[in-house]
Amino acid sequence: MKKFMMAAMGGTIAGALISAQVAAPLLAQEAMQSPPVYEQLDLFGDIFERIRAEYVEEVNEKELIEAAINGMLSSLDPHSSYLPPDDYDDMRVQTRGSFGGLGIEVTQEDGFVKVVSPMDDTPAAAAGIEAGDFITHVDGESVMGLTLNEAVDLMRGPVGSEIIITVVREGEAEPFDVSIIRDTIKLTAVRGRTEGNTVVLRITTFNDQTYPNLESSLKKQVEELGGIDKVNGFILDLRNNPGGLLDQAIKVSDAFLDKGEIVSTRGRRPEESERFNATLGDLADGKPIVILINGGSASASEIVTGALQDHRRAIVVGTQSFGKGSVQTVMPIRGEGAMRLTTARYYTPSGRSIQALGIAPDIIVEQPARAPETEEGEDEPAHRTTEADLRGSLNNDSMTEDELRQAEEERARAEATAKLRLEDYQLAYAIDILKGLSAISADHIEELQKAAAQ
Repeated sequence: MKKFMMAAMGGTIAGALISAQVAAPLLAQEAMQSPPVYEQLDLFGDIFERIRAEYVEEVNEKELIEAAINGMLSSLDPHSSYLPPDDYDDMRVQTRGSFGGLGIEVTQEDGFVKVVSPMDDTPAAAAGIEAGDFITHVDGESVMGLTLNEAVDLMRGPVGSEIIITVVREGEAEPFDVSIIRDTIKLTAVRGRTEGNTVVLRITTFNDQTYPNLESSLKKQVEELGGIDKVNGFILDLRNNPGGLLDQAIKVSDAFLDKGEIVSTRGRRPEESERFNATLGDLADGKPIVILINGGSASASEIVTGALQDHRRAIVVGTQSFGKGSVQTVMPIRGEGAMRLTTARYYTPSGRSIQALGIAPDIIVEQPARAPETEEGEDEPAHRTTEADLRGSLNNDSMTEDELRQAEEERARAEATAKLRLEDYQLAYAIDILKGLSAISADHIEELQKAAAQ
């Protein structure tokens, strides 16, 4: 039986397998030591028999037992649950980055399904689903009173089929329906691009391809800019990243740290605590880093953010993260299903537990609501008259052709950033931070060179 190490809304897998052979003697020993527990188990058996014999309709015994098990686990916290064989298979498939569905990561709050984050380039994202949305109905059927697994089952269906979900959103006066066409979800773990001299690495999930994708994307973008000396910094975009595999979160953190603790986990028993440390090597070669987060950044995303923030390796920009700081152990059990149980909390290097609190950005930057589309040309800025527009104005003949070309390139970059600010204000803000840091660094280097020449 295989274990999975995860740090996502679906559960952080970080524990040892407890077999039925070990659990049975422990249960018997507990029953002998604690008569009330034995009596309660006996009571459960009596109720089960009564239901099976006297309920108004014939019951499915297997489903009844599974419901009792799941009820016991889900009563503990939102992340402990029973995984039937099909759900357990789905969980293992998702860690490989391809599966069928809507493309949303969900949890449960106040009896309703809450969207942690929509995944990039998925039907849910295309339909406009946002982090923080509450799903109250699926195809007209209320999810109130259902377990999270049962609610997710309602949202499953064949690829290409339509689903209507009813959404309650903060700021909207009334619930509204959203139509989504189910599709095969193929997650690209990391997408790299450049904005001016900045390398932007968008990390959408932490599956088994995340670190390899990160390493290759980073190297490719650096090469396209002409080498690391041409790069003014890196942006790790973790917005709406719900988490994933714990070992990948550790590897991504380690990629930008030379030493020190990355994350630690503390369980009920001290001997079960673990600590993960960084190793020598920094893919960014010491260049400044800005991390972007929001309310959809959860679990593994918070591990990376907390590690780089505590080590002052990155400036964190955006809004408060989700606050999922618990560790789940997923244990395969008889019948090919699994049990997911919260067994520990994880802590950032400074000893912070972000459970239910989230990570506060160093600089809080809200993403403005997207303005309504206007008629073509309406949003174009009016032309401003400058000195160069005046009849008979003097030409600037003090600049060489190279200087003029450089000035034009700088203006083009500034205009590109201004356009980006309308499309993605938080990202543009992060780029401006790196530009400022780069300018300060360049001035410092120039001062050192002048001092050395004297």
